[in-house]
Amino acid sequence: MSLIGEANAGLPGDLIKEGSDAGFPRDVIEASREQPVIVDFWATWCGPCRTLGPALERAVLAAKGKVKLVKIDIDKNPAYAGQMRVQSIPAVFGFVGGRPVDGFMGAVPESQIKTFVDRLIAAGGGGGADPAEQLLALAKESLELGDVGGAAQAYAEALQGDPGNLAAIGGLARCYLLGGDLERAAEVAAMAPPDAKNPDLESVRAALALAQDAPSDGAEFERRLAADPTDHAARLELAKALAGQGRLQEAADHLLAIIERDRDWNDGAARKQLLMVFEAAGPGSDVARQGRRRLSSLLFS
Repeated sequence: MSLIGEANAGLPGDLIKEGSDAGFPRDVIEASREQPVIVDFWATWCGPCRTLGPALERAVLAAKGKVKLVKIDIDKNPAYAGQMRVQSIPAVFGFVGGRPVDGFMGAVPESQIKTFVDRLIAAGGGGGADPAEQLLALAKESLELGDVGGAAQAYAEALQGDPGNLAAIGGLARCYLLGGDLERAAEVAAMAPPDAKNPDLESVRAALALAQDAPSDGAEFERRLAADPTDHAARLELAKALAGQGRLQEAADHLLAIIERDRDWNDGAARKQLLMVFEAAGPGSDVARQGRRRLSSLLFS
């Protein structure tokens, strides 16, 4: 890059530009070999595009030169939108190394746009920090925002660079678990050695164990509890069924109800099951934090 180019690198006109089918190979494919490029397919008649466009521009400018934005009006330039199989707009794609690596459709909140931009920068190796650590941090942030798909993609990218990364294995397994795909979650978790220690990995393993041990249907136990609220055996089995479905807060509530009535019932079976629920939820979860406080109150009151 020339000195003039370096001086202009941070200007909006250099970071954000109107693209075209003719300029796509240069402005997107080739440019993304140097730094990540976001492509925003839009049209003048598209209402959500008018909301998303300015938000994308703000996020790109906030990245301070680490990513570029190319805006393409699909009415004037339909060729690459067709090749990318764009069926609705706005449609946004992130290019790194000459190929699309991420994307989304529709107007999304600015917090999700920021996560998308940060994830793209990390995929391009930018940001100054270790790319794997950046991807893991972005995956965690995506999960906190409820973007399980984005988190899974970031974890998968981290695993491509380091197949033995325990945090990425545990995180990707948790994404499958949250999506209800227990089989894939188990397959990913099995990528780590059996004795490997990692909070996410241990949490997923505990959740899989709960699912394996869970009754297939809790309706029978609900009926028994309706007839007799002191039926601790039915309440325990219902808690197991709920935990197996991922309804960990409800499972914890039932187990705490047993402990409140009889803390030592069945050799402390409810307390043992509750600790597995806490492990499955993760040590930093509300289920575990609040549940442990309630458990301590019951045991030491």
